Amino acid sequence: MNHLQQRKELISAVRRMNKIGINHGTSGNASVRVDGGYLITPSGLAYEELEPADIVEMSFDGEVSGRWNPSSEWRFHHDLLVARPDFNVILHTHGKAVMTLACQRIELPPFHYMIAVAGGNTIRCADYATYGTQELSDNALLAMQDRKACLLANHGLLVGETSFKRALSLAEEVETLCDTYWRILQTGTPVLLTETQMAEVHAQFAKGYGMPQKDE
Repeated sequence: MNHLQQRKELISAVRRMNKIGINHGTSGNASVRVDGGYLITPSGLAYEELEPADIVEMSFDGEVSGRWNPSSEWRFHHDLLVARPDFNVILHTHGKAVMTLACQRIELPPFHYMIAVAGGNTIRCADYATYGTQELSDNALLAMQDRKACLLANHGLLVGETSFKRALSLAEEVETLCDTYWRILQTGTPVLLTETQMAEVHAQFAKGYGMPQKDE
C-alpha cells in the first residue's frame, strides 16, 4: 500500500523536529505504524529534501520496500511498535539538552511535575549500546517499560506516542525538562516532589491536562 498521507505526515514531523530545535541535520529518525508494519525515515537523507517516495516501508516480518535503506535504528522502531500497541509513532531525537544529560547517563528525577508527561515519576536513561544494534533496542525497551520517553545513554531521546502531534509535543517537553535540569545542577540541588505529589499530578493528567487533546 502507498500510505501517501502517512508518508507526508512523517516528513512533516521530522522537518519540524529540526525546526523547533530538538534535532539537527540528518540525525534522529521517525516511524509511524501502518497495516502489517510501519513507515520509517531512510538512512542519511536530508529531511528538507525528502519526498513521499523516499520513505521506507517495513513489515513486522522484516520485509523492506523502498528505494533507500531504512534508518540504522529500525530495530528499536520495530521492537517498540510490536511490544507497545499503544504506540503509533516513534521519534528519536538528538537535541542539545537531551544529549547533554544522556552523555552523563542521568535519570531525570521528579524535580518538576511535568516529568509525569512521560508516564512515570522519572525519565529513565537506557544503558549504552552501539547505535543500530539489537542490544540498544533491548536496552531501550527496558527503559521504556511503563513510559513514553527515555534517554539513550551517550546518544539521545526516544519517544513513543499515539500520534505525531503528541509525540512532537512530548519530545519538545522532554528537551525543555533536560535543559531545565541541567541548569538546576549548575546552581544547586533540586527539591524533588514526593510520590504523593506526583500521584496527584498523574491523576490530573488522567483527566486530560498536559498533552494535546486530539490525535492530529
